[in-house]
Amino acid sequence: MDYAQAVKEFVLREFLPDVPADDLADDLDLMANGVIDSLGLLKVIAWLEDRYGVDTDAVDLDPESFTSVAAIAAFLTDAPREHVGAE
Repeated sequence: MDYAQAVKEFVLREFLPDVPADDLADDLDLMANGVIDSLGLLKVIAWLEDRYGVDTDAVDLDPESFTSVAAIAAFLTDAPREHVGAE
């Protein structure tokens, strides 16, 4: 599974459980549209750490990196890892 698909599934499961996958565009601004708030952002970051071993202490966490499924997937592609996580 690619990062975008995994991120989309996470967002749908955690924040939009009644929304069909086809209705969530990869470029939808999740924060501007009220899907993810500041607490939701913390949940996303914790998931990235747990699922992929992302070392969030090693990077400057810019909220712009988490505005959409595509942005989160791009962040994941380049993010430093603490350990190899499940993919």
